[in-house]
Amino acid sequence: MQRICCRRPVSWPHTANRICWQQRLPIRHQAFEAGFDKEQLDEARKWHKSFKPESLPEGNTTFSRSSGPGGQHVNKTETKATTTWPVKKLLGALPTVLHGGVRSSKYYSRGSDSISIQAQTQRSRTTNKEENHQKLFEELQSLYKHTVPGETSAEKTRKYEALERSATEARIKSKKHHASKKQFRKGGSGDY
Repeated sequence: MQRICCRRPVSWPHTANRICWQQRLPIRHQAFEAGFDKEQLDEARKWHKSFKPESLPEGNTTFSRSSGPGGQHVNKTETKATTTWPVKKLLGALPTVLHGGVRSSKYYSRGSDSISIQAQTQRSRTTNKEENHQKLFEELQSLYKHTVPGETSAEKTRKYEALERSATEARIKSKKHHASKKQFRKGGSGDY
């Protein structure tokens, strides 16, 4: 990736040593969570503290014949558990911040607009059904971890506020300096 100065690559000879003031990008001095709604973050954090596998909605579970090793038992019993949770039902149990990520899950089924998880590793129906619930729990934990930022400490908040203040002061100082140069050009011929 090349740096760009005045929309030209820095490798050009006439721009290599030149400072570009016209195309400066704004510098953002803020904490990571500053782009989120504080109430939604608080709601998500409160939800996460009380979130347990038992708090998930039940879902619709169907059983079918499993495949793979297991011999005659696998061929005769229906132990493979497929559990589906309609997204609308699932969103009711989740905080608003996580709603956008549910449909991007690897378990999302677009045709039925649901989360569908299968388990066939155990010989017991109930164990496979519980495994589906555990997989959904882990998927929602992962979604929370990747969506909701950790809480910003008071020290870090003060640091970002100080950076923002100094950036504002530097910007104002630069503007005043530029204005004084323009003023000098305008009125420079009057007092000689």
